[in-house]
Amino acid sequence: MSEKHSPFILVDGSSYLFRAYHVPQLQRMTNSEGMMTGAVFGVINMLKSLINEYQPSHMAVVFDAKGKTFRNDLYADYKANRPPMPEDLRQQIEPIHQIVKAMGLPLLVVDGVEADDVIGTLAKQACAEGRETVISTGDKDMAQLVSDNVTLINTMDKNNPITDYDRVIEKFGVKPDQIIDYLALVGDKVDNIPGVNKCGPKTAVKWLNEYGSLQGVMENADKVGGKIGEYLREALEQLPLSYELATIKLDCELEFEPKELTLKEPELAELKDLYGKMEFRRWLTEVLKEGGEEVAEGEDEAEESAIDRSKYETILSQDALDAWIEKLQQAELFAFDTETTSLNYMEADLVGMSFALDNGEAAYLPVAHSYMGAPKQLDRDDVLKQMKSLLESEDIKKVGQNLKYDMSVLARYDITLGGIEFDTMLESYCLNSVASRHDMDSLSLKYLNHATIKFEEIAGKGKNQLTFDQIELEKAAPYAAEDADITMKLHQKIWGDLKKEEGPAQVFQHIEMPLLRILSKVERNGVLVNGTLLLEKSRQFEQRLKELESEAFDLAGKEFNLSSPKQLQAILFEELELPIIKKTPKGQPSTAEEVLQELALDYPLPKLILEHRGLSKLKSTYTDKLPRMINPETKRVHTSYHQAIAATGRLSSTEPNLQNIPIKSPEGRSIRTAFIASEGCKVLAADYSQIELRIMAHLSQDKGLLKAFEEGVDVHAATAAEVFDVALDDVSANQRRDAKAINFGLIYGMSAFGLAKQIDADRNTAQDYINTYFARYPGVEAYMDNTREKAADKGYVETLYGRRLYLPEIHSKNGMRRKAAERTAINAPMQGSAADIIKLAMIEVDKWLKDQPGITMIMQVHDELVFEVEEQYLDLAKKKIPELMEGVAELSVPLIAEVDVGDNWDEAH
Repeated sequence: MSEKHSPFILVDGSSYLFRAYHVPQLQRMTNSEGMMTGAVFGVINMLKSLINEYQPSHMAVVFDAKGKTFRNDLYADYKANRPPMPEDLRQQIEPIHQIVKAMGLPLLVVDGVEADDVIGTLAKQACAEGRETVISTGDKDMAQLVSDNVTLINTMDKNNPITDYDRVIEKFGVKPDQIIDYLALVGDKVDNIPGVNKCGPKTAVKWLNEYGSLQGVMENADKVGGKIGEYLREALEQLPLSYELATIKLDCELEFEPKELTLKEPELAELKDLYGKMEFRRWLTEVLKEGGEEVAEGEDEAEESAIDRSKYETILSQDALDAWIEKLQQAELFAFDTETTSLNYMEADLVGMSFALDNGEAAYLPVAHSYMGAPKQLDRDDVLKQMKSLLESEDIKKVGQNLKYDMSVLARYDITLGGIEFDTMLESYCLNSVASRHDMDSLSLKYLNHATIKFEEIAGKGKNQLTFDQIELEKAAPYAAEDADITMKLHQKIWGDLKKEEGPAQVFQHIEMPLLRILSKVERNGVLVNGTLLLEKSRQFEQRLKELESEAFDLAGKEFNLSSPKQLQAILFEELELPIIKKTPKGQPSTAEEVLQELALDYPLPKLILEHRGLSKLKSTYTDKLPRMINPETKRVHTSYHQAIAATGRLSSTEPNLQNIPIKSPEGRSIRTAFIASEGCKVLAADYSQIELRIMAHLSQDKGLLKAFEEGVDVHAATAAEVFDVALDDVSANQRRDAKAINFGLIYGMSAFGLAKQIDADRNTAQDYINTYFARYPGVEAYMDNTREKAADKGYVETLYGRRLYLPEIHSKNGMRRKAAERTAINAPMQGSAADIIKLAMIEVDKWLKDQPGITMIMQVHDELVFEVEEQYLDLAKKKIPELMEGVAELSVPLIAEVDVGDNWDEAH
């Protein structure tokens, strides 16, 4: 693009910054030192794309300066509602500035004004020179700058990225020269621009279309009827201020003109250092090559992993399938993925399969695309018959991304996927569970600097989204083949890093990968649920909710929506004048659960609200929803277990979430009575007893704790005896309860303040209990101190089995974040080791079950395994299962698994 036609590009760097920070795939992106890098990557990636598209000769990247601006002088409360910038974002600003300057791009940060004002001034100057200007931003306020020579581009809005004069009218309902009027009327809660109370966009547009301008609206305020008219007249005095605050300044005193803002040659040495520190491998490789440097072994991985879709093939003939089967049989490892009609593995129909080799070759094999005009495809049943031995072979190794899903889908077609050697999701998770999300899109961005084809791009969004069988092959094939190709390239990169770390590699190979197959089995086994019983409970809950509402209305003296925080604020703190315990970031009285719990100690209405909330959640989440989740074919509920979510290694589950069924309330426990066994069977639950406290005893080697567990005494009663200085036999129920809170609270890093709230004591008393505890159990305190030191030194902690949890904020300048990281450091080895032990138990129990009929593993919840057992095998199961569970770990104290049996889960727990 010649300079004559090249537009002047102005980038709203502050808009870029926040947009990048909130991209989910980038939010947990770090380098190996734990430094957050996602926003840096996002901003620079957007700049590179913009430059590539426009090839500008003149350009500026503009950021807000620190400190107040002239608008704060106009209005002291301007932007007062904005929460402070997150520390992990603030730390990324300077690296962004450094990279922008090293790229040769003009970087502008002007004190006393906002980035908008600098951009507005430069756009006006450029227009005066007759130069076309493009402003890259996501800020709606910039629409006031649009003219014949100025357009906006929002690269995040793929449907309508360009905002020109006509688009402003289409989008806002007013012309660009009315945008300031519009903004003044509507106001802005984020920037704290007052506006007119209750005046939304439709009302503002109506007024401006009728009266032409803000001045016209103000002059005709008496003609506006109703409550909104009253609000308008109340706002007349402050509307000129709102107008001034919303106006982008076009006459900033700048030390440069548009013609001076030219792109310069990049500083390659500086970029090399910065990309190296951020660990942006592909960009580092590009810089090294551009500088004529030799690329060291390993540094060219990103270049090697560049995606080449010309190597992708769509398999539509038998000859092509035969050729690919031969390739796959000869490969040391191939990537495998399925495409289906649903994310629900129990309902998903197979639409196609994709494969990739380590040389970049990939193929998509469609077998069930059914849209009008779809080309003839190979028959699904025939294809699966031909591929069964290949897919089931343990000798032919496969890699996938979340292969558990693919395994479950193939099981519907009587194929047991074998040779499952690697899973990139689990590789990433074991390498660093907190560095990023572990979905393919996020991993591709992080490790390959490649933005994958998104499903929404080929299938659409919302209610009109297509299922995969409805997508044209021209779109579906590249998407599916890319999935397999990316998987192979991710494996090549991540496994290279993971196998260098002995502990995490062991966890991956000996815990997570074997567990993948077991979880697929447990999910498909499902659990029998009595839907009729749950619906009856729903009716009971509904009746109780109505009673609670009625009682709440009586206490409040009026009817209100118990689920509305705003109405609740008004009732509790304005009308009943209850004490304000805590405020929201916007300065409103908080109605959060912990606030209501504190108020409930002294006031009846908060107590009713809490009961209403809990019961309402039970009803909507379980008693209403579970009956609808019963599979019509199996008559069972099938959850999905997730291995790569919880940073500590614990499993989580969704659809339904089995981990969070409350057991403290009778209503919560009653839900477990609906989890039943088949006729002739019982539910057996095996639960590790106080496993985290036992791990604490093992890790700390505290003599008092070791002795208590060795002698088999009640450890909470033993702690109570020590802390309250009473004989073991004289410990009261309340003392034991408080001691239990101390035991568990301290291993979670609870402070004296937190403990005081937990046991309903004052802070000094709680601190005395903690001091006494540490005096009686000095080994625990020493373990905690040593763990903090090691975490600060290494940046991570490990479980007994080598699972690693990185702590990126262990050196944070923010005291609260640093303390939180220290608490995590203390707890993670215990919680993570407990997670490893229950997973190892599942692996051992599954080995035994392969040759043992009549016993089926149906659930894993926290430290508990749940089985459905034919009555004739109950005695065997009660003996063998705890024996296997207790034998998976050698601790300095006995590892105990307690077993119970019942007709339902509640009875067995």
